[in-house]
Formats: sequence, structure tokens, C-alpha cells
Amino acid sequence: MALNHAEPHLRRVEDVLIPKIMREKARERCSEQVQDFTKCCKDSGILGVVKCQKENSALKECLTAYYNDPDFHEECKMEYLKQREEFRKTGIPTKKRLRKLPTSM
Repeated sequence: MALNHAEPHLRRVEDVLIPKIMREKARERCSEQVQDFTKCCKDSGILGVVKCQKENSALKECLTAYYNDPDFHEECKMEYLKQREEFRKTGIPTKKRLRKLPTSM
């Protein structure tokens, strides 16, 4: 049986890649909470765990909202499938392809 590369099906090993994309994108979208928590921890030193509970809770709440959003999951899945399709066409991983783009256009 021939495998159709255009079909948007995921192999079991690819299931871990979508949550990875979700984590990266959620951290970008929750950047304000990430910055607040990071600053609090830097300012509090070893007591950060105790002193930064408010910032940690806000960060967790923001991230969890994205992790539990089915539309966000679908968006990340489609992004992964697009990257996979490009890789199958070019043989170049996304990160390397982005580095090879000309800088002066």
C-alpha cells in the first residue's frame, strides 16, 4: 500500500511534536506573564518559589487556557502538517530553511 504524503494523518511518533509547538506558541502568546514570572524570580532569588506564586499562577492560567483550547490545538496541528509537507518537498528542515533565506531583498 502506497503512502499518500498529502494526507494530513499523523503517525504516533508525531503526536509529541504538536504539543511541543503548542508549548512554544503558548509561551509566545503568554509572553507578558512569562516576563512577569521571570522578573519576579530574578528579583526574589531563592525565595522565588514562595514570593512569585501570584505570577506563577497567572502564567499557568494563561498557558493552560491555550493547552485546553481545541482551536489552538488544531492551529498548531495544521502548522506542523504544513512544516512536514514542506520538509517532504524540499528535504530541508524548517529551521535550516529559515536560516538559508536571503537577507537582502
